[in-house]
Amino acid sequence: MNKKVLVFTPALMLLVYSLVSCGGRAKEQSSVQADTISGTMLVKRGEYLVTTMGCNDCHSPKYMTPHGPAIDSLSMLSGFPANKPVPEYPADLVKKGYVVFTGDATAAMGPWGTSFAANLRPDDTGIGTWTEAQFKNALTHGKFKGLDGSRTLMPPMPWQNFVALQDRDVKAIFHYLKSLSPYKNIVPAFIPAPGAGK
Repeated sequence: MNKKVLVFTPALMLLVYSLVSCGGRAKEQSSVQADTISGTMLVKRGEYLVTTMGCNDCHSPKYMTPHGPAIDSLSMLSGFPANKPVPEYPADLVKKGYVVFTGDATAAMGPWGTSFAANLRPDDTGIGTWTEAQFKNALTHGKFKGLDGSRTLMPPMPWQNFVALQDRDVKAIFHYLKSLSPYKNIVPAFIPAPGAGK
């Protein structure tokens, strides 16, 4: 009986080792696949993130309906419309502690001045010439156009909320935005508050 146990034990150990090895490889492979999704899945993930993170709230022009503002699907994510007049700075309201948005929320005015939502479409007037590294620098470090040494992105852009975004999510968002059709729209430059810096 002891001989059978001794002969059987190495075979059992080999079987257990094989099963554990295969399981470990399967986990490694699924982890690698999760980190290297590409193509349609990557774009779909980016679309999901852009939608749930509220990017359209400020970056998409809207039109008014009986149920409130609705996104203009043609100009979605193209930022403050260049053909709209620049809003007048509401100094009295800002002094009282208010922050004022335009009706479609593509421009905001507060103690910092007047800021305009950027064009996120892949046109030269948007992020068409940006690299993924620039996009990450803008989104997670708040750098204007993603350039080191540039000014910080102005409120209400909540870049501080995105500091901990995983690289794969930044990649997905970037690929989704790059998959959109280009949309030419030159967004006005940030306007400091009257008297700022005096």
